[in-house]
Amino acid sequence: MGASVGNRRGKAKFRPMAEINVTPMVDVMLVLLIIFMVTAPLLTAGVQVDLPKTQATPLKGDDTPLSVTVDAHGKIWIQETEVKLEDLAPRLQAITSQKPETRIFVRGDKTIDYGRVMEVMGVLSAAGFPKVALVTEVRGAADGAKAKR
Repeated sequence: MGASVGNRRGKAKFRPMAEINVTPMVDVMLVLLIIFMVTAPLLTAGVQVDLPKTQATPLKGDDTPLSVTVDAHGKIWIQETEVKLEDLAPRLQAITSQKPETRIFVRGDKTIDYGRVMEVMGVLSAAGFPKVALVTEVRGAADGAKAKR
């Protein structure tokens, strides 16, 4: 598009407009916003475990903890990465080398043998992690809120 400007001979001369039409850019940004709003909750999914219920109140924490999960089959996970029991301590020490006071939450499926969860906690304790906590669900919580104990 351009604006016409007359010249001496009566011919129209077209010059390009130096304006930017922002309407298409706004449309694209709104579509991207909607896409990210829909997909963001799907990205936070971790290892699926059925946590036991308790009456404890949630602990307050100011930093994001690491999550060690023992699923229903006895497999051990750091966040969403499966690890063997003998590799658990070295992996966590490598992850927390810059911040040794990192909180570690142990999530154990309620159908798993209690000894397996205690075995994981024993490895964490022997590796020198001072802040280890068990994760449970609050009994009777309709919204699925979690409590750390």
